[in-house]
Amino acid sequence: MLLSPFTPLKLANGQVIKNRLVKAAMEENLGDANLAPSSALINLYRQWVRGGVGVMITGNVMVDKLAMTGPAGIALEADSTLDAFREWSSVVDKSECKLIMQINHPGRQVFKRQGGKVFAPSAVALDMGKHSKMFAQPQAMTDADIEDVITRFAATSLQAQKAGFNGIQIHSAHGYLLSQFLSPKTNQRQDHWGGSIENRARLLLAIVQKIRASVTDDFIVAVKLNSADFQRGGFSLEDAEKVIAMLNDQQVDFVEISGGNYEAPAMQGRAADEYTLAREAYFLTFAQKLQRIAKMPLMVTGGISNYSTASKVLASKIDLIGMASALAVQPDLPLWWQSRTEFKPKLPKVTVKDKTLRALATMATIRRHLSRHGHNKITRPIHPMVSLVLDQMKLARLNKRYRRNFVD
Repeated sequence: MLLSPFTPLKLANGQVIKNRLVKAAMEENLGDANLAPSSALINLYRQWVRGGVGVMITGNVMVDKLAMTGPAGIALEADSTLDAFREWSSVVDKSECKLIMQINHPGRQVFKRQGGKVFAPSAVALDMGKHSKMFAQPQAMTDADIEDVITRFAATSLQAQKAGFNGIQIHSAHGYLLSQFLSPKTNQRQDHWGGSIENRARLLLAIVQKIRASVTDDFIVAVKLNSADFQRGGFSLEDAEKVIAMLNDQQVDFVEISGGNYEAPAMQGRAADEYTLAREAYFLTFAQKLQRIAKMPLMVTGGISNYSTASKVLASKIDLIGMASALAVQPDLPLWWQSRTEFKPKLPKVTVKDKTLRALATMATIRRHLSRHGHNKITRPIHPMVSLVLDQMKLARLNKRYRRNFVD
């Protein structure tokens, strides 16, 4: 049977997703001074609900307020007050849309000027060429550090359920902490947390198991996984196949397939090795190979903005279609597709040669769209480098606030 992007999907835990269109995670950087969701962030999610998506996966919610990817991000810990989070989840109360909280720990991917905890499986610093000094030297984690992270992921998941979210997604991609453990390039440990892929995946599996023991059976537990790091000596497609096989027995409701990290931002369509990524659905070829092993539904994210591409994903037997930039620009894209399948939003194009500046400018441009939607302002084109300058000025102010409130 030929599936439509508007065909419902029933998960193994009994939850029904009304359609296959998923608002994938983006870093909105719209948290308030307490690292809780702001009114602008909540309003942004209301727009996506009205826009017709079947699932919304939040941007990074960090399990430790001292380990953030951005100074105006969101953190949810065991003792966090839940009022703002309950208001956030209430956007789907009268809707069939599901709200899933992406939970994460950055590991070594913390900007130096921001401060806070910077650790990793091994003391391997980011190699960003001339931009490497933007990031601090990480410390190798102790067993106690690792156990603390496991506890934190479970505590954040339980808090998310108490706050009314439909599920969580464990971020194990894009070079963040769990992805760092999976990669032999960043995980050079000689103990039972490093070496073989079975050992490198031990932390991810321990977190899945701890979360599953903490939440109810109908609470969605998903994983975001790299198809590859797109770096020599990094996490490979063969590694991903083995991790998927391990997750098959862990009551994981779906796995999102992505790729890349800060050093090789394949998630933005740029690879750092011999792979050539497609202009849309970057990771579809890799997901098709993983689909032969996976017992759970798979989701593909990466540059999808055409209805025809979304249909191609489903025809490839991938169950869920993740979209980020397209929904940042056009939050009501699913409604457009219900009547005009030829409709395509105008996405920002960033052509800067320096890959680090290109990645930063891309994120800055997307954040600008998200902020304007959240504040009920009309979006308009702006040069990516202008977005970057304005974003860096804003981040400088927010970094001072974050350091004053939590670090210094």
